[in-house]
Amino acid sequence: GKYGNLDSNCISYGPCQTPTLGFCVTRHDRIQSFKPETFWRLNVQIQAGGEAAPNGDSDRGPKQLVPLEWRRVFNSESERYFSSPPSGSVTDVRKQEKSKPRPQALNTVEMLRTASSGLGMGPQQTMAVAERLYTQGYISYPRTETTSYPDSFDLRGPVNQLRDCPDWRELAQVAISAGLTKPRKGADVGDHPPITPTRAVGQNELSGDAWRLYEMVVRHYLATLLPDAKYELTTVSLTVGPEEFSCSGTRLLDPGFTQAQPWLAVQETAALGTRKPGQEFPITEAGIGEGQTGPPDYLTESELISLMEKHGIGTDASIPVHIQNIMERNYVQLLPGRKLMPTELGIVLVHGYEKIDKELALPQMRSAVEEQLNLIARGQADYKAVLKHALDIFSAKFRYFVEHISAMDDLFEVSFDPLCESGKPLSRCGKCKRYMKLVATRPQRLHCSHCNDTYNLPQMGSIRQYKELKCPLDDFELVLWTQGTNSKSFPLCPYCYANPPFEDMKKGSGCNQCSHPTCPQSVQSNGIDGCAACQSGVLVVDSTAPPKFKVLCNQCDVGLKVDNCVTKLAVLPDQCSRCNANRVRLFSNQKQSGSSEPQGYLTGCIFCDNDLAGLFETKDIRFRRGQPGGRRGRGRGRGRGAAAVAEAAEDAADIEKNPEICDCAVLELCKTDRVSNVGLGTRRFAHKRSV
Repeated sequence: GKYGNLDSNCISYGPCQTPTLGFCVTRHDRIQSFKPETFWRLNVQIQAGGEAAPNGDSDRGPKQLVPLEWRRVFNSESERYFSSPPSGSVTDVRKQEKSKPRPQALNTVEMLRTASSGLGMGPQQTMAVAERLYTQGYISYPRTETTSYPDSFDLRGPVNQLRDCPDWRELAQVAISAGLTKPRKGADVGDHPPITPTRAVGQNELSGDAWRLYEMVVRHYLATLLPDAKYELTTVSLTVGPEEFSCSGTRLLDPGFTQAQPWLAVQETAALGTRKPGQEFPITEAGIGEGQTGPPDYLTESELISLMEKHGIGTDASIPVHIQNIMERNYVQLLPGRKLMPTELGIVLVHGYEKIDKELALPQMRSAVEEQLNLIARGQADYKAVLKHALDIFSAKFRYFVEHISAMDDLFEVSFDPLCESGKPLSRCGKCKRYMKLVATRPQRLHCSHCNDTYNLPQMGSIRQYKELKCPLDDFELVLWTQGTNSKSFPLCPYCYANPPFEDMKKGSGCNQCSHPTCPQSVQSNGIDGCAACQSGVLVVDSTAPPKFKVLCNQCDVGLKVDNCVTKLAVLPDQCSRCNANRVRLFSNQKQSGSSEPQGYLTGCIFCDNDLAGLFETKDIRFRRGQPGGRRGRGRGRGRGAAAVAEAAEDAADIEKNPEICDCAVLELCKTDRVSNVGLGTRRFAHKRSV
């Protein structure tokens, strides 16, 4: 990449993904370009009782303070008038009976929207939980666009099941008592029925997100079978001098479906009690307030889902994927309240697309394709003609984009720093002998500003200096890749990592996979034996963090943990006469009886010599995702391929029949571990056969 502080791990375009990002960037642009305007308001509060007296002159009941809503814009004349405000007079009282409609049957988009805004669950997470509930038999199939129950659907069946469950008995009985109101007519797109509960369970059987989503589905289903919520809206109009004000209040008549969805309940508010035109109220407070208009907030996931549905971007199955993609690729960040704020990369991408071809970031391109697909489904268009038309359009736009990509590059140059200005000095370049800089942003890499070369590095770990050692082939300073003290680590040459010097060494290999015959860091100098677990790697001594040592496979996640008493460990050039593994020499703080070596030193095979074998413990070192790759070959410890395994199996069978032919120190382990290497991992015990 050309830019150091740019997360260029994945930069992509998609006819659904990019308009989805475009909605977020459009809202961001509105926020950034917003210019606040000053406004003034009259804050008037009157004192009113609960009921009007019979003569209309005085109040009965408790006193209350009611704020009034001003009906016009501020001017200086109003300011002079309200410096000493008079009383207010009622001019009109209107009462209306209103209703809040019950929800339609639940489809996928509404489930995603409600889960995001009400439960704080992201679309991807919601779909994963919903699919798990479906496979376990708790809810119906969760991928549907239909919001209308089929005529043959048994509405009472699920309610009867819920009535038998203690957690739902009371609410189910409310629905039955209401007569199971006929659900609102929704859209039947011919796919799957709406999402409903298929099994009644309580909170003791489900927990966490599974229970919360299941509860939402149950409550939504019952809400569709309850009547609309009804309330009375009272609006009182008043005049204070020349100015007109109003206040309103609501009184609940029938909670209806909000008994199942209490978060949607109608809030009751007072509106001066029972009033008549001409009645006056004393003003207890009158003042002039100043404020400024504010910008809109960032889009929430719920709002973004609504926009995608409105503009035909994605389907019920793909909407969560598109939103997850723009988050994983660092185009947007998730803020508290599940709001989506575009990153610098996301903003530059959309602005770059718009600068070259505005249609690339607009939803119309994708929605036009969807319309053509609908025509195919109705038999009104030929799919080959539609396919050719779509390919021709995208091909033409791609060619035009490539021809004008410099316009996007100009935006990137303004927003991101060049590689030469990024990172911190880490290791010397083998060509110019100057320090290369480590660019830590993904993907992490080394950049030499003098040579203008960039070298890729292993990901999902940290890169450090390594003893200022140099590669004997190209004079580059080695660096250390590590995932932590208890995980895998290895040194590598930045140049060899990108440009393997040997035919048997793959691109992306570290020193622990390099077959250089004399380099102290290579597998030739540190390899002990072939790995029987993966049949392709080599067990290599990891001495990157002395005095702690590990013996790890340079291909798979198997290794031998070295006892902490071992403070020195080196691989010798000679091999064990029994198993052909390379012998080692180590220093141990523990006393070893019968050793001819100076006190503390031991020499031998870690598989065949009992004194050494006790210092090595089998260990599985589990990589994190994205571990470095490497070559699929062996250095030292040759001869452990398929032929050797077959021979070992034959040998083990012979030992079983004739135990006397084996002179191993531990015969039983030889018989069981010679081939499978289960239990002791890669520890081997060889034997000699009588021929």
